[in-house]
Amino acid sequence: MTRFVAAVLLAVIVAAAPRAGADETRRPLQYAPAAVDNPLKGLVPYQGDKRGVFPHSMEFNYLPYSALVKGYDEFDWRPLEKMLDEIAGRGNQAVFRVYLEYPKRRGVIPEFLRRDGLKIHQYLNTNTQPLPPADVETPDYEDKNLRRSLKSFIAALGKKYDGDPRIGFITAGLLGTWGEWHNHPRNDLFASKAVQQEVMDAYEAAFKVTPVLLRYPAGENNDRQKAKNADRPFGYHDDSFAWATLDTGKKSDSWFYMSLLKAAGPQAEDKWKTHPIGGEIRPEAWGMVFDEQPEEKRIQNFRQCVEATHVTWLMDSGMFKKGQPAERIERAKREVQRMGYEFHAPAVTIGPVSDGKLKVSLEVENRGVAPFYYDWKPEYGLLAGGRAVKTAAGAGRLTGLLPGDRPRVWADTLDVRGLPPGVYTLAMRVPNPLPNGKPIRFANATQDAATGWLALGEVQIR
Repeated sequence: MTRFVAAVLLAVIVAAAPRAGADETRRPLQYAPAAVDNPLKGLVPYQGDKRGVFPHSMEFNYLPYSALVKGYDEFDWRPLEKMLDEIAGRGNQAVFRVYLEYPKRRGVIPEFLRRDGLKIHQYLNTNTQPLPPADVETPDYEDKNLRRSLKSFIAALGKKYDGDPRIGFITAGLLGTWGEWHNHPRNDLFASKAVQQEVMDAYEAAFKVTPVLLRYPAGENNDRQKAKNADRPFGYHDDSFAWATLDTGKKSDSWFYMSLLKAAGPQAEDKWKTHPIGGEIRPEAWGMVFDEQPEEKRIQNFRQCVEATHVTWLMDSGMFKKGQPAERIERAKREVQRMGYEFHAPAVTIGPVSDGKLKVSLEVENRGVAPFYYDWKPEYGLLAGGRAVKTAAGAGRLTGLLPGDRPRVWADTLDVRGLPPGVYTLAMRVPNPLPNGKPIRFANATQDAATGWLALGEVQIR
């Protein structure tokens, strides 16, 4: 931090905070845009060290079913562990998907299922744009042994990884090409509704903390061979984002995300309030989706798509390629910053210290497009010389705070006994359970006055 920036931050803190020894007074706190790479939101590259290319807090990768599943109740978690540890080593959290079929890739279906008679359809998949058509192997999803294996795998995955801080989100995968819950154009080969329901039942039983996302919204009445999921505790991921997202009203576009969401009914339309929305920017739109006037006319307006879907995260490769135009990068940062949550503290009330107790009421609002989906706990700190000399858990919660809600008031009484007399900076942070993960940073001018901490004001200890 430069001396100039440090001086400005100190001036903001002093201007916004009660003077030492002042009576309890509500004081406003200044807004400033939050960090683009706040945790569990924003753009997500494929696994790799992209820290110097575009700000991000997550990384994505696929895993073939055969890499993890060696028998009906036999699993090898080493490939997943390696992936999670590598991503966590960079301070990021993982989004991943396990697949059973992928064009041009062989050996995806475990050998034990082949030996036990699983029928496999081999054909040329022509739905591979922008890549050329490629051979694919689609298993018979109705096979009783495969169904047994899928249910056993999901149960074991949840038992081992539900709530693991290295994981941000899981896309359900397992069914369809790329695990995207379709076999277009061979729709006749996709899993029946009964199989879909079994997979969803297994995920619902296995995961209570880590969010699981499905590819397509489906209500009671749908004509796309999809089992109803609107009433289930899953989010959605739109994998043709900003290309096939907004409802156009055309019958030929009825598979677009917002069209399906509307058709699935109010429960699906309100899903974002309790379960996350993610996805992938369509490959044809990578990078140029952030241009003011994209050359490709089929690209839909990114901001409109974000606001309509309430999306929290999006896979993308365009902005993680070196050599992007500076203007595109800056526009992307502004647009991505609007995704997901954005927490702002508009005001704080700090009482005088009395009998070793300090009362603080912090107002918190969400200026983003979606809530935060994990119950991470806030923490208060009294700072001296830029470091915390005393910390205390806060009782406030971020979950369920929707955009447009009235500010939520976090009222806490802190024990400050044992501190030497002096003037301290009262601060707050929301730590990431991942040991070296990024903390939630608020949209305030005094955020990171000390690394990771939102400075609230001065406190006099006598």
